[in-house]
Amino acid sequence: MIKKYLLLMILLGLVMSCKSRNISNDLASQNPILAELNLVNLENDKVEVLINPGRFVSDTVVYRLPRVVQGTYSVSDFGKYIEGVKALDYDGNEMVVTKLDTNSWTFPNAQNLDKISYWVNDTFDQEVKGGIGDEIPFSPAGTNIELKQVMLNLHGFVGYFDSLKNSAYQIGITAPVSFNYTSPLQEISTSQSEDGTAKTSVFFANRYFEVTDNPMMYGETEVEEFMVGNIKIVLSVFSPNGVHSAAEIKETVHKMMLAQKEYLGDLDSTPRYDILLYLSDTEKEGSPKGFGALEHHTSTVVVLPESMQPEALAESMIDVVAHEFFHIVTPLSVHSEDVHYFDYNKPTFSKHLWLYEGVTEYFAQHFQVYEGLIDEPEYFSRTTQKINGSRSNYDDSMSFTQMSENILESPYKENYANVYLKGALIGMCLDILMRENSNGQRSLRSLLAELSVKYGKNKPFTDDNLVDEIAGMTYPEVEEFLKTNVMGATPINYDTFFEKVGLHFEETEVETNYIQNAGNLIVGADPERGGIKFTELVADNSFWAEHGAQPNDFFKSVNGTEVDLSNANQVFGEVFAWKPGKEIEVVLLREGEEILIKTTTTPSYTKAKTLVENPEATASQKELRNAWLKG
Repeated sequence: MIKKYLLLMILLGLVMSCKSRNISNDLASQNPILAELNLVNLENDKVEVLINPGRFVSDTVVYRLPRVVQGTYSVSDFGKYIEGVKALDYDGNEMVVTKLDTNSWTFPNAQNLDKISYWVNDTFDQEVKGGIGDEIPFSPAGTNIELKQVMLNLHGFVGYFDSLKNSAYQIGITAPVSFNYTSPLQEISTSQSEDGTAKTSVFFANRYFEVTDNPMMYGETEVEEFMVGNIKIVLSVFSPNGVHSAAEIKETVHKMMLAQKEYLGDLDSTPRYDILLYLSDTEKEGSPKGFGALEHHTSTVVVLPESMQPEALAESMIDVVAHEFFHIVTPLSVHSEDVHYFDYNKPTFSKHLWLYEGVTEYFAQHFQVYEGLIDEPEYFSRTTQKINGSRSNYDDSMSFTQMSENILESPYKENYANVYLKGALIGMCLDILMRENSNGQRSLRSLLAELSVKYGKNKPFTDDNLVDEIAGMTYPEVEEFLKTNVMGATPINYDTFFEKVGLHFEETEVETNYIQNAGNLIVGADPERGGIKFTELVADNSFWAEHGAQPNDFFKSVNGTEVDLSNANQVFGEVFAWKPGKEIEVVLLREGEEILIKTTTTPSYTKAKTLVENPEATASQKELRNAWLKG
C-alpha cells in the first residue's frame, strides 16, 4: 500500500509538476490580455486604463505604447501621453515601475504582477504651438477625450508586452448609455450598471495588430449603414455643431463606393468597411488641425473641417475615402513582411510605398473617370497638377524604393508626400504599359488581382523579390520602368507615356483653386515675418489678381483667424477647400499697410500647360486611350 501510495504521489507529482510548468510558462500567452477603459469618469480630458495581462513567470517584463503606427510613416510616440503608471501585485500592493524610454516601462518581479493602471491624455489638445515635443500624431491617428465624444484610436490607449505581441485581447469599454458607438471588432458581451446610466461592452481582438487596426468613435455620433455589393459600409459622423449630417454624407459616399465596387469587380476582400468621420470645429481650442485620413485594413479615420461647404466636403470625401477604401487591395491583400510583422517600437519599412500609397492614390483618381464620376478633361487636369506639384516641390531624382525604406530619415521624410503625386503617376505609367503590351486586355488592376491570389492578407511577399516577381508576371517594359524609374533615380519622361495614348501638353486657360495655379502653390512661408505670403505666381491667378493681391503680400488673417506658421496648414487647408460662392474676408499686409479683401469667391483661372487630346492622334493611340480610361 505504501509503495502504491508513494507511486500514486509520484505520478500525481509528475502530472502536477508538468501541468504547473506548462501553465506557468504559457498562462499569460494562452489567456487574453484584459484591458478596461472608463469613459464615464473622465478627468481633465483623460481616460483611465487598466491592464490585466495574466500571470507571468519571467523576472522582468516590458510594456510599450507604439512609437510608430502603421500607415503614418512618422514618429508619434504615444507614450508621451501616458501618465501615472502604477503596478499592483496580487495582494493589492504597489510595485516598482521603471520607465525605460518615452514609450516603454519595465516591471521587475513580474511573477507578482497582477495589474497595471495609467491615465491617457488626448493628442488633439496638443496640436498647438508648444505641444508635447516635436512629433505630434497626425490627427486621424490621434485621440480625443471629451464629455461628448471620444476618438478611440486604440493604439493611443492600449499597449503591448514584448513577450505577448501575438496574445489575444479582451477590451472592456464603459461609457454613458447615451453614447453611440460602432466597431468592426467582435463584441462578445454587454452589461449595464445597476443604476442604468453606464454600459460596458467587451470586444475581442486576436492579436495586438487587431487592436491597432480597429478604431472606434464613442459619443454623440450619427451612424448610417448601407450595403455596397456584399460589403457592409458603416459610416459614423461627429459634427460638433450639427453643421453636417451622416444622412447627407451617406448619399455622396454611397454613390462613390458603388462606383468603386464596380471598378474593383471581384477584387474586394472584406465583408465590412467602417468610415469614422470627425469634423473639426476649427474655432474651438483643442480641435484637431491635421486634415486627411489614416487607413486601416478595413476602416479609415477621416478628419476634415466642419466649416467646409457641403460641395467641398463631398468632393473631399470622394478623394479621401476613395483612397482609403482602395487600401483593401494593398496593403490588405498585397503587402511585404515589413507590413505583416510590423514592429511598433523599431519599425523597418518596405521599399514599396509606390505600391501601397502611390497605386492606391492612382486607383482613387482613375476610378472616377473610368466610372464616369468625372470627365476626361478634369482627369487630365488633375494629372497635370500631380506632375507640376511633384516636380516643383520634391526631388524628382530620388529613388522611390530608397526613399520608402528610409522614410523616417532626412532627406527622405521631407519627400514623403510625393507618394501621392509621383507615386500615383508611377501607377498611371504601369497601367498604360500593361494595357499597351496586352492589346488592352490586362491592366494594373488585373495585376493586383493576380498578386492578391498569389499572396492575400495572410501571406506577405519578400520585399527584395517583388519587382522580379512582377517582371516575371508581366512584360520587359514593365521591368525596365520599375528598375529605371522607381528603383533607379531617373526621372520619368511623362511625354513618352502620353504619346502612347494620344495626349500632349498645350498651354490653355484652366480652372484652378485659391492657393494653386494648376498644382503650383501661389503661397509660401515667410520665415522672417513668421507667416505666409503670396509668391510671384499670384499674378497669374485670376481671382486674386482681380482683387488686387500682389507678390509678397503677407497674410495677417483669413476669415478672422490670425495666420502664423503654427496654424498655416490648418488655415490654408480650409482655403484649399473653398468653392465659388463662399463669403471671405482676408487681411493682407503690404509695406506696413493693411489690405482688406472682403468678397464672395468666384471661379479662378490660370494659364498653364495642361494635358489635352492630341488632334493628330492615330486610331491605335485612341484605342489604347479608350482601353486605359474606359476599359
